[in-house]
Amino acid sequence: MSSDRAEALRLWAQRECVREDDSTKLFSVVARRYVREIFPTKSVQTRKDNDKELANLLKLFTQMPIDAIAPMHVREYMDIRGQTAKVRANREKALLSHIFNKAREWGYTALQNPCQGVKGFKETGRSRYITDAEFDQVKAQAHFTVIDAMDLALLTGQRPADVLKLKRTDIRDGALWIVQNKTGQRLGVEITGEQAAVIARINERPRQAISAYLIQDENGQPLTQCALRSRFDKARTLAKVDFQFRDIRAKAATDTGDLAHSQMLLGHKNCEMTEHYVKTRTGARVKPLR
Repeated sequence: MSSDRAEALRLWAQRECVREDDSTKLFSVVARRYVREIFPTKSVQTRKDNDKELANLLKLFTQMPIDAIAPMHVREYMDIRGQTAKVRANREKALLSHIFNKAREWGYTALQNPCQGVKGFKETGRSRYITDAEFDQVKAQAHFTVIDAMDLALLTGQRPADVLKLKRTDIRDGALWIVQNKTGQRLGVEITGEQAAVIARINERPRQAISAYLIQDENGQPLTQCALRSRFDKARTLAKVDFQFRDIRAKAATDTGDLAHSQMLLGHKNCEMTEHYVKTRTGARVKPLR
């Protein structure tokens, strides 16, 4: 089995698809085809998320014919999952909806999507703003790989997965070039000022081995998302600060003080998206009555 669970699931689907007659039109049959044909078109992170979501969907719908899945079943699923994981329930319903739409395209069913009209749970966006003091407190307790990741995440405004995949070859023409996993957006962040100092610090650090990745341990091994999460959580606990690593991206957007700059740095398609992103952290600044 591949170490990548999403890839392992795809390989499983390739093997299992020949063991079950497609004429049964079970949800599991459609799910296997979805994994086989649609998963490879998605980003690595999306595949990993869908892997977990599909595992939960299969617990209930595996042996149900696709035509038998009705809105009442989706509602029941949402109510059960919503007791412990409302946001995950919403994501799982979205995946179920997409699988059902594909089932319609592939001829497994002609029925209306059962997810249509089934209300999801209300979600509230994160509003956590990291102060400079909190940021420094966590860094003071962190492993050097986490410090490198935190600094690059703040200076580039990128998501954790995009920061961890940065390579030395991404440094070209005076910029650090990034292709965002989520959007495919390509941007070059100029290597000047503090960012130049951080990259120089990373390159000059003594190591037993050097790999292609900017963020790596003393043995030249790239920092994985699992290792980042574990080491960051440890530093956060020691510092007694409760922000999440992903909140660093919002701090980058907020601290520029310039919406146009923030929009370009984060790779947002429009300024309204960036403005909402920033205001949920800092609030709107208004004049007094008098």
